[in-house]
Amino acid sequence: MSETRPFTTNNFGIPVASDDESLTAGTQGPILLHDHYLIEKLAQFNRERVPERVVHAKGGGAFGELVVTGDVSAYTTAKLFQPGARTESLVRFSTVAGEQGSPDTWRDPRGFAVKFYTEDGNYDLVGNNTPVFFIKDPIKFPDFIRSQKRLPGSGLRDHDMQWDFWTLRPESAHQVTWLMGDRGIPKSWRHMDGFGSHTYQWVNAAGERFWVKYHFKTNQGIEFLTQDEADRLAGSDPDYHRADLYGAIEQGEFPSWTLKVQVMPVAEAEGYRFNPFDLTKVWSQKDYPLIEVGTWTLNRNPDNFFAQIEQASFEPSNVVPGIGFSPDKMLLGRVFSYADAHRYRIGTNYADLPVNAPKNIVNSYSKEGAMRYSFNSPDTPVYAPNSFGGAHADPAVAGDEGLWNFDGEAVRAGYIEHAEDGDFTQAGTLVREVLDDAARERLVNNVVGHLLGGVSEPILLRAFDYWKNVDADLGKKIEDGVRTAQG
Repeated sequence: MSETRPFTTNNFGIPVASDDESLTAGTQGPILLHDHYLIEKLAQFNRERVPERVVHAKGGGAFGELVVTGDVSAYTTAKLFQPGARTESLVRFSTVAGEQGSPDTWRDPRGFAVKFYTEDGNYDLVGNNTPVFFIKDPIKFPDFIRSQKRLPGSGLRDHDMQWDFWTLRPESAHQVTWLMGDRGIPKSWRHMDGFGSHTYQWVNAAGERFWVKYHFKTNQGIEFLTQDEADRLAGSDPDYHRADLYGAIEQGEFPSWTLKVQVMPVAEAEGYRFNPFDLTKVWSQKDYPLIEVGTWTLNRNPDNFFAQIEQASFEPSNVVPGIGFSPDKMLLGRVFSYADAHRYRIGTNYADLPVNAPKNIVNSYSKEGAMRYSFNSPDTPVYAPNSFGGAHADPAVAGDEGLWNFDGEAVRAGYIEHAEDGDFTQAGTLVREVLDDAARERLVNNVVGHLLGGVSEPILLRAFDYWKNVDADLGKKIEDGVRTAQG
């Protein structure tokens, strides 16, 4: 009894005569141009890949749900954070500097981007597995990323240009200390914390405003790889983190995180000892304790990696009523750059893709453009304002946009200095007060190994001073370690 199977069609549903042979002029003649199915297959194959992300190119992800177990309604009207709310979500984890084919276990920050499909539209929280970053002004972002990528001539990664940039930008010290420590190589995506990193704004029902930072605390516990373990896995299992997450969910071992926030009343920001909007700084949890919001669980793998992970877009510009921006300059720069990157990479109508499309009704005046396949009825107005019943903006529905007071003078300046600001202050605190002796020793060994990877003498001297500014004893151990290895 013959097996009943569906017949092959082309992309337009037309039955195909052969899966196996091209149409030729005789057995040994040339292939005929009007074999449209062959042309379709080859042309589609040539276009299977969209441009990879300039940063965060290598990654993986899954779907999940946020369940609110706490009560932060005194701080925000955002519906996804109200008591008992359940919100579907998508996450993409990634490395920062590596390309698509790079190993998962390189020493690098990990991207931690979450999309919440709320009833008021998509809320995207784009962060990392560290609470800080290398720079504080977006004008330096392209330079920073290029210094972590590859040389234009040889096409090789280069520690010399990495340390050249870091030592010329001392605000990088806090993040570099995180990076060179244990958390620079997490054991898996399940065994690391996540952070919104930036300072956001929450607005409550009374119109009161608060500054807020997000913390996703892993319920699996923090675990990390040593440099030797990571190097071995880079050669034997370069997709180690991607496979770990997929396998855990496939087996029903759903990873979870406890979402917590720090909340700072707006009035306290100006006098706080650190500038609260500087992305290279953290807020003291003694000053602003963590407040529990809920449990976030990953419980579903993607059905198609390309469609649902590679084409997923995350952008800090996606905020919902009850949430707004802050004077965090890196956040404000990313509000533009992320959405613009998606328009280039996956097309101007990327929000139409199922993985990016919101669950609620869209009443947008955006129209046309390449690959447009959703559209309004022909009697719907295409401009606003209009007299024909078209959608109109309503501040009562949108709520407070989360604005803040600022002067009108255009300047090019850094952040306003606060009492305890300083590029090396928090990095030194991390080394002396957070790390134990064993972690400090691993930090020294990691830095020494990295500096021995081709860093030139003038930059080496700057690197020694850089670490001595973080902590004098740590810097001396790093210098001694390098000089001893050099003989």
